Amino acid sequence: MTITELFKAGLEREVPITRRVVENVPEGKPDWRPHAKSMPLGYLSTLVAEMPGWVAMAITQDELDLMPGGGKPNRPVYSTRRELLKTLDESAAKSRAALAGTNDAFLMTPWRLLVGGKVVMEAPRHVVIADSLTHLAHHRGQLTVYMRLNEEKVPSVYGPSADDQRF
Repeated sequence: MTITELFKAGLEREVPITRRVVENVPEGKPDWRPHAKSMPLGYLSTLVAEMPGWVAMAITQDELDLMPGGGKPNRPVYSTRRELLKTLDESAAKSRAALAGTNDAFLMTPWRLLVGGKVVMEAPRHVVIADSLTHLAHHRGQLTVYMRLNEEKVPSVYGPSADDQRF
């Protein structure tokens, strides 16, 4: 199995799990947060829906600057399940296409993360992709806690939940 095939398989495992979570995100509460230091629900749920697209970003871009020009990024925040699911589908489709158009040799080339023009991380693309999928699992788990605190059903993720015994 190639590295590219491994990532394709990982994406195909993680996207349906992410879909189950996004399908249950509380609507109409984009500013809700469990603590003043926590991300707002709308920002977090949008982030989770976009994260499968990070695979494509690591393939199609050589770098990402989180604060270009030193200012804050202007990112959309979605508050409806419909918008979030559309975003998830689009981000997954971009990554499937990017993986189909690359090879293992290219995944060995460097990718950089910048903040305000300064390099804060440089790693081979395959490392960035692997870390992105792990990072998705982290934020998706965080989102399930937000859901529980808002009395929403928490779907099964890697096994049954109190609300979803499908395994």
